[in-house]
Amino acid sequence: MEKSPSTSDSPSPFGVLQNLRPELPYPNAALSYWHRTTRGFPYLRANETGPLPTTMPYAIIGSGLSGALTAFELIQAGVRPDEILILEAREAVSGSTGRNAGHVRPDACSGFNDYAAIHGTDEALHIVNNERVVLTSVQQFVQKHNIDCDFQPKQTFDVCLTREIAQDEMDNVEQYANAGGSLDHIKLHEGDAAKFRTGVRDALTAWEWPAASIHPVKLAQWLLTDSIEKGCRLYTNCPVSQVTRGENDKWNIHTDRGVVAAGRVIHCTNAYAGALLPQLSAMLLTPIKVQMHSLIPTQAFSGSNVLKTSMALRYEKHRYYALTQMAVDGMIIFGVAKPSGFTFDETSYTDELVMEGLEKFDSLFPRAHYQKKRHGEGLDHAWSGLIAMTPDKVPYIGEIDGFEGQFICAGFNGHGMARIFSCVPGLVKLVLGGSWQDTKLPESFRYSHGRLNKALAGDGL
Repeated sequence: MEKSPSTSDSPSPFGVLQNLRPELPYPNAALSYWHRTTRGFPYLRANETGPLPTTMPYAIIGSGLSGALTAFELIQAGVRPDEILILEAREAVSGSTGRNAGHVRPDACSGFNDYAAIHGTDEALHIVNNERVVLTSVQQFVQKHNIDCDFQPKQTFDVCLTREIAQDEMDNVEQYANAGGSLDHIKLHEGDAAKFRTGVRDALTAWEWPAASIHPVKLAQWLLTDSIEKGCRLYTNCPVSQVTRGENDKWNIHTDRGVVAAGRVIHCTNAYAGALLPQLSAMLLTPIKVQMHSLIPTQAFSGSNVLKTSMALRYEKHRYYALTQMAVDGMIIFGVAKPSGFTFDETSYTDELVMEGLEKFDSLFPRAHYQKKRHGEGLDHAWSGLIAMTPDKVPYIGEIDGFEGQFICAGFNGHGMARIFSCVPGLVKLVLGGSWQDTKLPESFRYSHGRLNKALAGDGL
């Protein structure tokens, strides 16, 4: 398929990213499996026409999980719902939340050495342990509110398929343990035990720990519904073109349907945040396109044979395949999790990656060959989405220095589902006047111009 003009497979990303200009969301982005199964959402295109209010105390840009949870948390903290405005460039939950792999999958410790090299050992422990806390937070939240979002606790595996990645994972585990990290929740399977436990023919080792699968759009839609029905206002198909200084310490939010003067502006647009915050160039918030697929299971993966675990099938650090299977309809979600270009374009998918994904799934799981696929089995759908990468591998959370009254919650490095439920409650504390210590977040998550300058200089990265 043709690529967007801003897409590149260049082996030298530095020059490409210098010339890549942040863009607003493409209006014709393709639907994911998650979108296709939630088209009945009554607020999908809420307030898609008509003028905006002229002034609001709080304006959230982005209606994905970060934006929806921000509205919910503001209301829980005592903000009047009718003082909150959510602006969405496209349909509700059309961005990264609606395009991911359906995991709530904390990183056991496979990124520990990278975090430690950049942020120090103590901070690396805080980063890894923060994700583990989020799994419990999501589970408790879903159970407390009885949310129908296909949440299913399950074990997950990092399946190592080369000796190099197996050694890398072992090094990370050892360094994490040596730094004082707990391994109580992590199990190692090697050789035939790894093959048996995972069902993956070529598994050399497999690390196992608790995680979950979820329908991310259903969760975000529940949050939006709860806030909207209390009085919060969502305006869809209303892209923000710029945010400028207004009068009386307010910010003017410009759209083609009018200008809103807001006391607090909260950017929850992940990879797209740089389009409205010029200090976040593509070097500092890098959009990487990845591709997902939904597969109708054959008899080998349906009924009592449904996969009870999720997996990352790893060949290299940045080349792996993500796998989970939904309990409700048995749909297999299989992602080719390797960079397929630097771009802001989510409108298309790549045929070559579809074929790679299908071939890889069949080759890794011998039981996929038991019988010929019947009509209706196999590939259901393919879609693309953006991972928002930061140079220091952690998100940007907090008030934007020099732009007081504007806040950001973005740059999740592909770990949004494992971080948002800690980052957003922390951010809301800052929005309402709290200190960074109140957030209990890793210090490395804190947004600052100094952090950006350090990243651009390559200092410690």
